[in-house]
Amino acid sequence: MEANDLELIKKYEAEDAELKALWDQHIVYEKMLEKFESKSYLSPTETQEMKELKKKKLAGKTQLQALLDKYRSEK
Repeated sequence: MEANDLELIKKYEAEDAELKALWDQHIVYEKMLEKFESKSYLSPTETQEMKELKKKKLAGKTQLQALLDKYRSEK
């Protein structure tokens, strides 16, 4: 995330529950992916889980960016 995106999130997360939920979920997915990436070997099941997490993280980030774009246009 870019610094200005992080600033917008901090500014609006208290009043926008969806933004806060998406950001919190993004952080959770990031931490889960870091655990997988720190392993030297992934089982086929873990590899599949990692792919699914990446898809979910990307979908959430897309929604997050749409909300941030809305706030940017309000400035």
